Amino acid sequence: MQERKPLDRKRLIVEAAEKSFTMFGYKATTMDLVSKLAGVGKGTIYTFFATKEELFGEIIRQLTAEMKAAVVVRIDASRSFFENLTDALHGVLQFRETHELFIKLAQEFRELGTPTVQEGLSLMEDAIILFIEREIELAQQKGELREMDPSLTAFLMIRMYLALAAEWSKRHDPLTKEEVAEQFTSLFRHGICARRGEEQGV
Repeated sequence: MQERKPLDRKRLIVEAAEKSFTMFGYKATTMDLVSKLAGVGKGTIYTFFATKEELFGEIIRQLTAEMKAAVVVRIDASRSFFENLTDALHGVLQFRETHELFIKLAQEFRELGTPTVQEGLSLMEDAIILFIEREIELAQQKGELREMDPSLTAFLMIRMYLALAAEWSKRHDPLTKEEVAEQFTSLFRHGICARRGEEQGV
């Protein structure tokens, strides 16, 4: 029987860990369980990952890369900043609602408040905020947006979009993708203050 290469063993371990985290969550996953799912000795896991936290960090990096890929593919240079942004944020929402591992981790954080899971989810959100921040900076350079704090604006944008798309429906009729995009764009582009002509009834 041909001996597995180190990279093959590492891949098996990561795949097994992702499966375990998806099925049982972070807290209930043990290195013994991962070793059984991967078909390798527990000592082999420690060759690549010193702790469960380190192994989880690798999974979070891969999960973040998957989410970013699902977002980046929606960016079209021929469209406006807001068209791209609302489509990209819809991609984030779809990922959060359909990816089994993300769903399990979000559930564990809500129910158990596991600190390591909270940190992992925060890292994922930070990656998306950074992506939006860079898109804002590009739009500012093109003259599409006025000068503002890109980091703060990116944070507000992702929170508002997710609030409209996910939180609103808990108390009201859900908004369609198009309605979310319309409300989001209107609030950020025009604000809530009446324009001069509207104030005077013109």
